[in-house]
Amino acid sequence: MTPRQRYLETLLFGAPDRVPLEPGYGRLSTLRAWHTQGLPPESENANERAYREAGGTEPWPKGGPWFHVNERMIPQFEEKVIERGERSQIVQDWKGNICEIGNEFGLEHLRNAVDFVTRRWIKCPVESRADWEDMKRRYDPDDPSRVPEDAEQLGRQLADRDWFLEISFPGPFWQVREWVGFEGLCLLFYDDVELVREMFSFWSDYLAAILERTLRFVVPDSVHLSEDMAFKEHSMISPEMAREFLLPAYARWGEIIRGAGCQIYAMDSDGFIGQLIPVWMEAGMNACDPMEVAAGNDLLEFRRAFGRKMAYRGGIDKRAIAKGGEAIEQEIERVSPIIGGGGYIPGCDHGVPADVTWPDYVRYVGLLAEETGWL
Repeated sequence: MTPRQRYLETLLFGAPDRVPLEPGYGRLSTLRAWHTQGLPPESENANERAYREAGGTEPWPKGGPWFHVNERMIPQFEEKVIERGERSQIVQDWKGNICEIGNEFGLEHLRNAVDFVTRRWIKCPVESRADWEDMKRRYDPDDPSRVPEDAEQLGRQLADRDWFLEISFPGPFWQVREWVGFEGLCLLFYDDVELVREMFSFWSDYLAAILERTLRFVVPDSVHLSEDMAFKEHSMISPEMAREFLLPAYARWGEIIRGAGCQIYAMDSDGFIGQLIPVWMEAGMNACDPMEVAAGNDLLEFRRAFGRKMAYRGGIDKRAIAKGGEAIEQEIERVSPIIGGGGYIPGCDHGVPADVTWPDYVRYVGLLAEETGWL
């Protein structure tokens, strides 16, 4: 099987020759620690290196050209340091947020998920109706830079790909929270619900236009939304609120995605998502991640509750990997029945943190490779 076929067969409860090996990725601080613990500095792919050190001999799956879609605001805000203290700095990021971060981080850490960055939010870009009007002008779906310059040629090239192609976008909850802040969004549900509806509707229209434009050139294997809308053991808003405010956009996008022939419609959210999975299924979603164990997500229980209507990625407790030894073995044994039942690509339930040592990571990758058929 090609990597693409294998990925689709796994998530769609088919008959893969083996389950994709996706142990999870270390961010910058993790890689720095691993380079002092045995990972050679020149290694470009830590996952492949760990697989080789564990005894793996199969060719590591190679990707190919991506189809980058830029849904971010244009123009972006100026990135700048506003004030620097002894241990921390006040900065403005590209989204217009003003926040406090440690001096060990740079503005690039706020641009993408380079590392694990704790921040204190000070000010968000939308605090008034005037701010909202200014923000809307930054989201023109017809801006030429939204899709690659060679979109038609690239789309033809990708039609015969043998690697899994996924395109990701922020969901409505995520995006509106970026504009007004989490506390601001929660208050707006009560103080100015019409503004909340307007923002969600705007994002629904905007992303629908982006999707339709993208799908004219390429049909990915998966469209993946990010929401991060749950705490430990509970969602950030009730399922009833999710149905009222978010489900219309989810369902609308789902019709576009399915109509184009895309087979996977996926959702990413940290926290406990058991209350939200039924809402996502109503919208036609059939996969979700990263299934944080510490938040209370139980894959066995979810499989009993939702059957083969929902596939999962992630779900391996990062804390167990960090403990090493027998704890890793027990964790792989815990998810073994889910792997065998299909519809599941196991991996670390978020980015791999720096308290996971390189030897323990190699051991974990080896055990996971055995369980998924790569050793």
